[in-house]
Amino acid sequence: QVQLQESGPGLVKPSQTLSLTCTISADSITTNGYYWNWIRQPPGKDLEWIGTIGYSGSVFYRPSLMSRTSISRDTSKNQFTLQLSSVTPEDTAMYYCAGRKRLGILTPVVRRNDYEYWGQGTQVTVSS
Repeated sequence: QVQLQESGPGLVKPSQTLSLTCTISADSITTNGYYWNWIRQPPGKDLEWIGTIGYSGSVFYRPSLMSRTSISRDTSKNQFTLQLSSVTPEDTAMYYCAGRKRLGILTPVVRRNDYEYWGQGTQVTVSS
């Protein structure tokens, strides 16, 4: 059973860069056909797709966040990382990493059952 675990600071100051890491266990980040995602849920709002990195390293970003988002991976550590720059309080959210065995349709709003594997989530607050 694939397991995902997010890690990173829970508090980020405005204008700084948010950096989170997702560690994958029980499977490889390069397993053919798998896509690894960052998703967030601001308080009182729906789950929002942020971006995806595929098994081959291809990346896809939410258009509205593209200019501030970078997703990369470290295959030796079986991890992928989210960097979101120039954060504001509007970036305060529970951040999740998630995986599935297809690229699928990348929609701005997602549902839990759109993805097969989820981390437990990590709360990130943007505040001075």
